[in-house]
This record gives sequence, C-alpha cells and structure tokens, in this order.
Amino acid sequence: MFPLRTASAVLLLAALLPLLTGCGDTGGLASAGPVPTARGPVHLWPERAGADVPPADPGGAPPEYVKGLPRVRNQNVHEVDPVALVQAELRARPGTEVGPDGMPQETAAAIRACTAEGADADAGAGAGCPVLKPYYRDLTGNARDEVVVGIELPDKMMSVRVYTADPDGRLNRIMATTQTVVGVELAGRDVVLRMPSGNPGYELITAWSWDEGQRTMLPTREQIVRVPSGSGGASGSGGAA
Repeated sequence: MFPLRTASAVLLLAALLPLLTGCGDTGGLASAGPVPTARGPVHLWPERAGADVPPADPGGAPPEYVKGLPRVRNQNVHEVDPVALVQAELRARPGTEVGPDGMPQETAAAIRACTAEGADADAGAGAGCPVLKPYYRDLTGNARDEVVVGIELPDKMMSVRVYTADPDGRLNRIMATTQTVVGVELAGRDVVLRMPSGNPGYELITAWSWDEGQRTMLPTREQIVRVPSGSGGASGSGGAA
C-alpha cells in the first residue's frame, strides 16, 4: 500500500496528465501533408544554336536633347511649359508620322494652336489641346523630378514621354512611346502602361524603368493580366511602339 502522501501525488499527476498533453499540442508544428518535389528549369533543345544578344553599349544611349527651349535652373523641370516642350519637338521633327515622334497631321496642327496655359499643371493645356496635364516624379533616382507628358491621339492612342534635366539645364527625353492605352500609372519609379492585349478579357501591362547603364528608360517588365469582370477594361489590338 502506498503512503497517503504518495497516493495523493499519484492521483494529482493522473488528473494533470490530460491537461499537460493538451498544452503540448497547442502551437506545435503539424504536418502539412506531402510536399511536391522541387524541380529546376529544363533547357529544351540544348543542341540548338540560339540567337545572339548584342552587348549593351557601355556609353549608354545618346541624349535626346530638346532644341529651342531655354535651359532650366537647378534641374527643375517644373519650370518647363509642357505645351512649349511638345511644340519644340514638333519644330525639330516636322511632318513625322511614325515612330516615337509620329502623330497625325491634325494632331500636330492642334498642338501648334495650343496656348501657353499648359504651363499650369492644374489648368491643363486649354480646351481642345492634345497635350495633357503633366505629372512629376523622380524616376531616375537623382532626387529631382522628371516630367511625364501625355499627348492624346485619335482612336484612344496616346504618346507618353518623359523628360529629365541635366546639370546644364538642358531637357533630355528619356522615354517616348505611342500605344493604344487603357491607362497610365506611376508606381514607384516606374511608368506603367495598361494596354489591350489582343485577347478578350485581358490587358497587357508594361512597366518602363530607368536603366542607369543605358541612361534611358526601357520597358523592363511585361505581363498579361485578366481584367476583373465589370471593370470596363478594353480589349483589342495594341499600337506600335
């Protein structure tokens, strides 16, 4: 026979055992079931000779300076009238209808007729002017703003351009593309274009980013995403870059 104290201890341990077992289960690791084996990429047709990728120009892209504009102070692009900026480019490349500078003649005529009211970021560029309100963001990481300019073209097409100022105050165009655009966004230091993908219900999203080595903005990421139902996203064919 156990002594009374020993027997009491045994009974107390028996009473606590279920509680101790339950505490041990709380917060413990549990199996998530079988995990699929990780597989690395498989190089298909390794014997095939692939296309060559030209090496990047170590000097970067040459500056696309805008001629015919006064230089800005302290690299301050807020001093620039966006209408005068686009008009200066029209004078430098008259009659261009294709490529990043291309636009229909009726659009070019409307830009030439725009007033200088476009210098006011809140006022826009005047009624009927294709040059839209500018936006400002540091896109190059130099702690100074660049200016993003949009030009409305027929058939929902749009020219999107970005300019920066060099230490001498000259305006340098670092991005220019013409696309059929659903929308344009600034995300961090990227300019993001949403465009019809050509597949109903999907959009093509392209992010343009500053490339320090090439000294210009490049389309660095592209993805096709499904448009949520009821969002009103467009579909169709995109324009040419």
